[in-house]
Amino acid sequence: MATQKLSRAAYDRLKAEFDDLTTRGRIDVAEKIERAREEGDLKENAGYHAAKDEQGHMEGRIRQLEHMLDNAEIVEDQKVYTIVYEGDGEDDAERYVVGNLEEEVDGADVISASSPLGSALQGATAGQNVTYEAPNGALTVTVLKIETL
Repeated sequence: MATQKLSRAAYDRLKAEFDDLTTRGRIDVAEKIERAREEGDLKENAGYHAAKDEQGHMEGRIRQLEHMLDNAEIVEDQKVYTIVYEGDGEDDAERYVVGNLEEEVDGADVISASSPLGSALQGATAGQNVTYEAPNGALTVTVLKIETL
């Protein structure tokens, strides 16, 4: 199984979501299903079908969270890259965290380490130009700054 690299903050947030869904979430959905069943005919009961659909989505998210948490590796030195594309000015700078898409960092977008840009940024240093292959051709970015969270 693939290791899920997560910051401590992301791990804690996902664990809290998992705990909430497996307790309160399941109870709430079960109550919705029970109330809808009391309305009678289940074949044409929109409330029942909506509650069952909600239950299915929630159970899928629970399984996803369980997999991530069971295979998590806590990353202590998460980096935020401030970059600018070739030809753009510093006013157009963008901030990216290379990591798990479940990460949340204010003012920065999260990109996967396996994405072309994410792969190119790993190991880059401030001031360095890196080129990566995008679907519409090669793009070059300058790493303006690297912050460690």
